[in-house]
Parts: sequence; structure tokens; C-alpha cells
Amino acid sequence: MSEEPELSKVPEPEWVARLAKSRPDVVLMAPFMVYLVLLVLNSRVPANYMPVAIVIRGIGALAVVWLFRRHLPPMGESHWPLAIVVGVLVAAGWVAGQHLFNTAVEQAGLSGKWYIFKLREIDDPRVGLSAFSWRSQVLMRIAVASITVPIVEEIFWRGFLLRALINWDHFEKIPLGTFTWFSFLGTSLLSTLEHPDNWAVSILCWFAYNGLMYWKKSIGCLIITHGVTNLVLYLYVIAASDWLFW
Repeated sequence: MSEEPELSKVPEPEWVARLAKSRPDVVLMAPFMVYLVLLVLNSRVPANYMPVAIVIRGIGALAVVWLFRRHLPPMGESHWPLAIVVGVLVAAGWVAGQHLFNTAVEQAGLSGKWYIFKLREIDDPRVGLSAFSWRSQVLMRIAVASITVPIVEEIFWRGFLLRALINWDHFEKIPLGTFTWFSFLGTSLLSTLEHPDNWAVSILCWFAYNGLMYWKKSIGCLIITHGVTNLVLYLYVIAASDWLFW
């Protein structure tokens, strides 16, 4: 008989168990909310110390996931081949879709006329940084975007909100991957708040992610898919110096 893993023997604080029992929604929202709060550090630290801010938000958000690990919904099967293929396709669609959208807005003369069509100015993030600081930022940003972000976002979006928009007060009773048009479209539209500079492709990305969740009903599969999307996207940005997506 195999021994119980040492990490599983770590006692859980009583307040965590009480909170998880009384507010299961907090368990699934907290990691993402902590990540967003720590994201404020980006505008509070000098550019050369940005890698430190990235590490803090990455580790801080994962620490909250670890804290509530016993109360997370089942992750499901990974479906690695499918997750990798979908992740690569979504990354390619994100880049191509955003460039097509920007071109269409500019040709239609809509750029800058309304906030919703305001195109973000592109700045080279390398300007003013030492070589060490830039390389560190690239490595930390890719690591956090490929590991932390998929975990906390999928727990929130597909694990919580996709069900909460069906029955907010008793979302935990809704099986993972349950479809309704309201939750499907609602989460997709709300994703634009997180990606205001890429709102059009964000909606389509959430269509794909939600569809995969309905199909495989696996948060684990979505975490891998999301991680592959972010990894491929950042590798493209570095290789092509396409800072629109930085």
C-alpha cells in the first residue's frame, strides 16, 4: 500500500474549512481576485523591477489555490492532444483576429471615435531596460501566463462563473459543463472587461473555451488549453516583436 503523500497531510486551518463550507463561491473567486489585486504592482514598481512584481502575483495567486486545494471542484481528464491543438489554434486566431479587426477599424475610419474602437498605442517594452531585466521579465511573464493565469482563470471562469450565471446562490449544485445560452454568452461578454484592448477576439476566444468545456466537462483540459494558448502567444510576440499583444 502506498503511503499518503506528505503534502496531503498538511493540516488545514479551521477558518479555511469554515469559509469553504459557508462561501464556496469565495474558494473559486479568491485566486483570480488576488491575482488581479497584485496586478496593480505593475504600475507601482520601476520598470527594471517588473520581474519581481510578476513573480509576486504569480506565486501569490497560486498560494491561494493551494490554500483552498481541498475544496476545489474535480479537475477532470487532461485530454492533452486535444488541449494542445485547441490552444495553438486559439493563439493563432487571437493574433490573426486582432490584426484583422484593427485593419477593419482603421479602414472604416472608426479608430478613436469611440472608446470601444480605440486602438492601443504600441510601445516597445524593451526601451529603457537592462538586458538582464528584460530577459528576466520575459521568462517570468511567460511562466506566470502559462501556469498561474490558466489555473486561476479557469477555476474562476469555467469552474465558477459559467455555473453561477445559471444559479448564483447554488452554483455548486450545477454540474460542470452545463450549458445555457445566458451563461455561455454572459461569460464571453464579461471577458471583454479583462481584455479591453482585445475585446473582439476575447469574445471569440471565450466561445472556444466555453465550447470545449461543454464538450469535455473538464477544468483540467481547459487549464492546459489556456496555458498552451498563452505560451504560444508569448513565444510569437517575442519571435516577431509584435508588441501589440505584450
